[in-house]
Amino acid sequence: DQEKLRWGIETSRGFLTADVVVSATGPLSDPNIPDIPGIDSFPGKVFHSARWDHDYDLRGKRVAMIGTGASAIQIVPAIQPDVSRLTLFQRTPPWVMPRVDRAITGAERWLHRQLPFTTQARRGLLWGIRELQVQAFTKRPDELGLVERLAGRNMARAVRDPALRAKLTPDYRIGCKRILLSNTYYPALTRANVDVVASGLAKIDGSTLVAADGSTAEVDAIIFGTGFHVTDMPIADRVVGTEGRTLAEVWRGGMKSLRGATAAGFPNWMTIIGPNTGLGNSSMILMIESQLNYMADYVRQLDVLGGRAALDARPAAVEGWNDKVQKRMLRTVWNTGGCTSWYLDANGRNTTIWPGTTTEFRSATRRVDLGEYEVLRAPKSSATEPSATEPSTAEPSTPEARTKNPGTKGTKKVEAGA
Repeated sequence: DQEKLRWGIETSRGFLTADVVVSATGPLSDPNIPDIPGIDSFPGKVFHSARWDHDYDLRGKRVAMIGTGASAIQIVPAIQPDVSRLTLFQRTPPWVMPRVDRAITGAERWLHRQLPFTTQARRGLLWGIRELQVQAFTKRPDELGLVERLAGRNMARAVRDPALRAKLTPDYRIGCKRILLSNTYYPALTRANVDVVASGLAKIDGSTLVAADGSTAEVDAIIFGTGFHVTDMPIADRVVGTEGRTLAEVWRGGMKSLRGATAAGFPNWMTIIGPNTGLGNSSMILMIESQLNYMADYVRQLDVLGGRAALDARPAAVEGWNDKVQKRMLRTVWNTGGCTSWYLDANGRNTTIWPGTTTEFRSATRRVDLGEYEVLRAPKSSATEPSATEPSTAEPSTPEARTKNPGTKGTKKVEAGA
């Protein structure tokens, strides 16, 4: 509501309003199930890895696993001993590194109890190693050849069949797609009841699955491990900004935000894990904490401004930030590695990954720069009205009123610092 500088929110419990809305739905939340011809004719069970049907018993069934990402490498070893036949449809093989998890020894636990600072030192060391590693991803992808050889040896130890190894060997630079960690994936693929189809699923004819290379498999159940709507987040279709356009419409040419948090034309709307905040080398907790720091300062700035106010990201600031990010992206492994990944949008732009260190991002989001925002002020009559925090019956009178721009009448734009 551009006149009252409030968001109207329709929920399953009714209508409510808010001064600030934070979208923390996450990009890995809405499953992406490909539109495979004939899927409606399949008589068996179909579900996505993120919507697992725990009531369906896979034991003794012929199962197809579609996809070879982080979900598949966990699912395949887990179900392989129970199913009668497992067919893995692999459009692109992943690079898989050994998982080096181990039990913390009694001596280490004793040390950490006696000298608590060693726990922080240990965590700091692990973080520092990750910060150094990112340089190879973002600046020197050619140096990743050694890591590829290590991954190749990991495969060779588990897969003795040269024909199967050939199917499982990627033809792109490691890191271009998400690097996976597993000690059980490759061994599971060598079992007698597992077939690896080195081709994507093309169509379904009854119980018969047909790959793009023409090979077929008869199955009782299909599990999609095909990822999520990351660069086309469905929540963007539900958010209507000041000009009556949805966030999805504004992002039609590719997701863009200021410091991964705010978008022009959507005042007092913030996204946690927004565009170009994902990581391919370290913990996402570090990025989330940085965005929460930015959000906290955003709210502090609103308090300092006083009255009913909103901050709207300036289009020039959004474009400037994204130009810098995309310029840095050009030399990264995600752009030069020779693969097509879920990091890229429909236009081939990487709108998912942060092309730098977590230290850089934390510095960039430490404080809100008011020079990057327009300060919007509501007229006094609106500014004195309290905002609702509980569902209410005070819905706009028509659907049009709820979704269309109520106009700019009475709204004042104040230059930052004025």
